[in-house]
Amino acid sequence: MAGLSLYFEDGHDDLDDFGFDDYGSDCDGIRITAFLDAGQDNLTPLGRLEKYAFSENVFNRQIVARGMLDVLREFSDNENDFISIMETVARMSEDGEPTVRAELMEQVPNIAMFLHENRPNFPEAFSRYLVPIVVRYLTDPNNQVRKTSQAALLVLLEQGLMSKADMEGKVCPVLLELTEPSSDDDYKIEAVAIMCKLVSMLTKDTVEHLLLLRFCELCGDVRLFQVRKVCAANFGELCSIAGQEATEKLLMPKFFDLCSDSLWGIRKACAECFMVVSNCTNPEVRRTKLSPLFINLISDQSRWVRQAAFQSLGRFISTFANPSITGLHFLTTSNSSNSRNSSIDGSPDSLIQPRSEQLQSTSDLTGPPSHPPEGNSSAQPKEDGTSSGQPTHSAPLSRQQMDDCTMFNSFSFWRSPLPDITQDLQLLQEEERDEWKEDVPSLDAQGPATSSQIQKVLDCLQPHLDDPDVQAQVKVLSAALKAAELESQREDADESVSESNSCTGSPTSDELSAMSELSLTDAQISDSPSSSPVLNVIPQQLLDQYLSMTDPTRAQTVDTEIAKHCAFSLPGVALTLGRQNWHCLKDTYETLATDVQWKVRRTLAFSIHELAVILGDQLTAADLVPIFNCFLKDLDEVRIGVLKHLYDFLKLLHADKRREYLYQLQEFMVTENSKNWRFRYELAEQLILIIELYSHNDVYDYLRQIALNLCSDKVSEVRWISYKLVSHVPFSLLSKIATTLHNELIMRFCHCTKWVGRQAFAFICQAIVEEDCMPMDQFAQHLLPSLLSLSSDPVPNVRVLVAKALQQSVLEKTYFKDPGSAYSDELEEALSELRMDKDRDVRFFATLDPNRNVMDTAALI
Repeated sequence: MAGLSLYFEDGHDDLDDFGFDDYGSDCDGIRITAFLDAGQDNLTPLGRLEKYAFSENVFNRQIVARGMLDVLREFSDNENDFISIMETVARMSEDGEPTVRAELMEQVPNIAMFLHENRPNFPEAFSRYLVPIVVRYLTDPNNQVRKTSQAALLVLLEQGLMSKADMEGKVCPVLLELTEPSSDDDYKIEAVAIMCKLVSMLTKDTVEHLLLLRFCELCGDVRLFQVRKVCAANFGELCSIAGQEATEKLLMPKFFDLCSDSLWGIRKACAECFMVVSNCTNPEVRRTKLSPLFINLISDQSRWVRQAAFQSLGRFISTFANPSITGLHFLTTSNSSNSRNSSIDGSPDSLIQPRSEQLQSTSDLTGPPSHPPEGNSSAQPKEDGTSSGQPTHSAPLSRQQMDDCTMFNSFSFWRSPLPDITQDLQLLQEEERDEWKEDVPSLDAQGPATSSQIQKVLDCLQPHLDDPDVQAQVKVLSAALKAAELESQREDADESVSESNSCTGSPTSDELSAMSELSLTDAQISDSPSSSPVLNVIPQQLLDQYLSMTDPTRAQTVDTEIAKHCAFSLPGVALTLGRQNWHCLKDTYETLATDVQWKVRRTLAFSIHELAVILGDQLTAADLVPIFNCFLKDLDEVRIGVLKHLYDFLKLLHADKRREYLYQLQEFMVTENSKNWRFRYELAEQLILIIELYSHNDVYDYLRQIALNLCSDKVSEVRWISYKLVSHVPFSLLSKIATTLHNELIMRFCHCTKWVGRQAFAFICQAIVEEDCMPMDQFAQHLLPSLLSLSSDPVPNVRVLVAKALQQSVLEKTYFKDPGSAYSDELEEALSELRMDKDRDVRFFATLDPNRNVMDTAALI
């Protein structure tokens, strides 16, 4: 005991009086407020609190600071006691020992939350007692105390406990003072970091009024690179809050300086937030200023900068998305007081909403360049490469535009004209070199070019493919040639149909429908590659850099996982280019699909259904289905990506193509590792949705057996979801087949020798009734008698589910509630027996109110 004098120099203190005898450095498991218990000093609890809060012993003061929340819980009911405790807290905040101040600050967020929930005058008390402590500790000389106060401040802001007046009047002035040019370096760096984190929790007006100009100054701090690095890392956050006008006027010049900073870490931070910054600018700035800047980052001398730039390339390209091409529009949302606007893939201030119909008709997309469609003059590029008709911001669609989209009729636009590419070919001829210019045949300027004319031009251009301009024109001409050939085939088909009709009479309605669908398909294919040049969507340099991400040399010089980043962003790039420019990405997608790294193929497998939505059914069937088939035979790590969205992909295919996969669904039952039960679980979940895509006979012939096999799985979770799958099958079958299935269920489950099978039958019956998978009269005729027979099963776990099915599901249906029902007597008799069952769980569920959901019985299986 002699060593105790080192800890307690106050000779009047008695360890037994205030309960510190068992305390050590780790006293979390001990009641902190033990020092308030009555002892030999005859002091009141608050008097004892005062004594130890200002004791000469540091350990005493630490314990009091750590237990301040418990003290408030015990004495906050009395207003005088509450004020006394809060004043003690304020006085303790001036303690000279840093550890005491740090302990007290750690409790401030908890104390604030407690006061918010229990005190009616919380804002006043919080602003008066706690906010000054937090603000003062931001300038504390001790590093630990400052870090603790910064963390506490962020928690208070995230929880919405600090008022706008306190933020603007107390917190922001301190941060502005600490970020002055004359401020201490350590304080300045910390203040910049906390200010950047604070921005996302403040309103736009507060940021613009108080912090925006100071942030711009800090971006140009030439003395401290740490300050510039923090600003670069948080630049996107500030742009998303400040909005487009402030970004372009004040922040954009600073962003250019940061992107050309001498330190690679700052340039790397700029590359990482490039997409967010781009989304806060208008299309013209994005194309003319940000694109060249991003190209510089991609070709940066630092490998780490290039790596970050390539990782952000796909996301940056996605900001060029034009609603007239993607079929999506940006819907702006208001900014709340303490939260940022919603975002998609990190893009602020906007939500991407799909339209109910295609925005433009195919005739709009394929119209001659000399006559651009009204309201969309993007077909006429300016000399500087920008689109003259491009909107300055992604605004919501007007009501008239939305009405036009809703009224779109695919049949009205099935006959789209062949695009007139004469002007493009003439422009190409004017730019050709003198030595081979005269070898290119001239085209008739009076009408659309024929396939033979286009082929002659292509033949002449083949020797000059080294010229990038020629390469771009060859792509357009090749697509136009394909479109012309398809148009010729379509006209031949029309002529043959006309001749057939003249001989056999007018066509039937089914034939007309088939003709219109075929013509629409041809029109979509014809306008896909040639409706709008890629240069009108995104700068060609960005596309070239993106396509080069599959180059093996990139993996050596930039990033070994660059192909994975390319695959991850490919749906966004495809959406931006539009399906009419899919030919630009097709080879890249096929290269990624055969990449040796399974992570790359896995990324594509998880997003192939999204890409199918973007491309449409025709391109999906031609280009994605073969790759989808390869993924089905890949590693389990790749197959799971296909399996998780199997329903989403299959529903986009035509019925005949979709039916081919019925034979392959059984293959998902086989995995490389038999312990991978989650694979089979996912298959059962997908089959529940897939059932609606197939005919009754197909469900019975193919899906029924898979469902029954899953019901016999070794893993309980797989069996549980499979029972739900089986309950969906009868609803999809014809009467004769359904009767056969009912008998199979009874024989397989109800008459099973194992109690788990009989219990499964009770669950399947309950699921059928709850989800109305079959008419109740058929259920009563085929399945109810077998269910009632299980009410006397010798196993209590079976009777539990029978009682639950009868009480909570069957009797809730009007068909069985009717007193005149033929089965009411049998149901009441069975429930009466279950209510008097010797097992209390059975009695509980037999008498339970159907509207009361007490427990999940999954644990009983």
